[in-house]
Amino acid sequence: MDQAKIGEFLKELRNEKKMTQEQLAQHFNVSSRTVSRWETGRNLPDVSLLVEIADFYDVDVRELIEGERKSEMMDKDVKETAGEMAVYASTEKKELLSFIQLISLLGLFVTAAALVLQLVTYESDLWRFGAAGATFVGLVIMAVISLYVTGLLSRIVENKAFMKAIKVVAFVVAAIPTCYFMFFAGVTMLAFLSSVIARVEVHKDVSEYNQYIHNSTDNKYRTCDGERFEVFPERITDGMEVKEFQYTYYNPWDEQHVAYMTVAYSDEAYEAEKKRLQNIGQDEYVGFYSVEGEPLGYDLLAMRSDDYYGFVYAMIPEDAVGNSTEITYVGIDFCNYFLDLNIHRYLPDKYLLEGFNASSRNPYKRMKEKEMDQK
Repeated sequence: MDQAKIGEFLKELRNEKKMTQEQLAQHFNVSSRTVSRWETGRNLPDVSLLVEIADFYDVDVRELIEGERKSEMMDKDVKETAGEMAVYASTEKKELLSFIQLISLLGLFVTAAALVLQLVTYESDLWRFGAAGATFVGLVIMAVISLYVTGLLSRIVENKAFMKAIKVVAFVVAAIPTCYFMFFAGVTMLAFLSSVIARVEVHKDVSEYNQYIHNSTDNKYRTCDGERFEVFPERITDGMEVKEFQYTYYNPWDEQHVAYMTVAYSDEAYEAEKKRLQNIGQDEYVGFYSVEGEPLGYDLLAMRSDDYYGFVYAMIPEDAVGNSTEITYVGIDFCNYFLDLNIHRYLPDKYLLEGFNASSRNPYKRMKEKEMDQK
């Protein structure tokens, strides 16, 4: 079958009728683009239209299919058979099309409902945004399919003014999530690069104590809220025996500090240090970052806490009696409601406040983000 030949024959027959493509399209209730595709050989008329076209041009179906006139015409029986075939094909096509239309409309409804549910329960999160964006794209695709199978798409395409308006709206709608995605992608990339470049510093030389804890010699180690480190001793003196010391610094995006130190004091220095710490007092801390209470087996002497920056505290073993003059100091300083550091690698668990959780998806962080979204 030579489609190009058939197309030329259809064009010749239309010209004999002295009709335009638009006029022919209106006669057969199709679009002018469809007629153009027939005559260029890109598409062929549906089987259900062949008999109508043959009757309109006063030719037989075989002549249409072969793309040229024949000296002999189809006999009546053959023509009737072709007509019955066309009716059958048309009925079958309508049944299939009705089923496809129903499925497409159902898919459109389900996708729209999924998008609405995602927006109602939306929380500021890159992955949730990506899921909502993908659902929106799916909704647009389902809408286009539904318009196509119901025959509305061809009418919309022929309306140039309406198509121009749709293009403008589509551009605006697509630009908003695209800019949003590019912004988050940029922030994520910067955070990733920072985390790759940054390294965790672990310092254990107590002779450099002041450089890290009270920032007297190096501003690099300035804490997010340095005043709370007043819980730690101002300096290491002769009356102090440092049993253990470790300071960890990490700055992938925001500065993070984890420090602990255990000191054995002389009797006189111990009493003086206890008095100093008791004068500092204890801030409220239970409930911050899921904290339930003191570290197991210890009593707090002083606490500086903040629901954003974390905790700095000093403690002694429970029921410390006799010659026990040890005090342990702990500092966990960060911001944005979470730590990039794995706290369990850089601070012994026995020194952690009971229940403490500052992981990237900790419940306290999610609660604070929800509160900010509601403001």
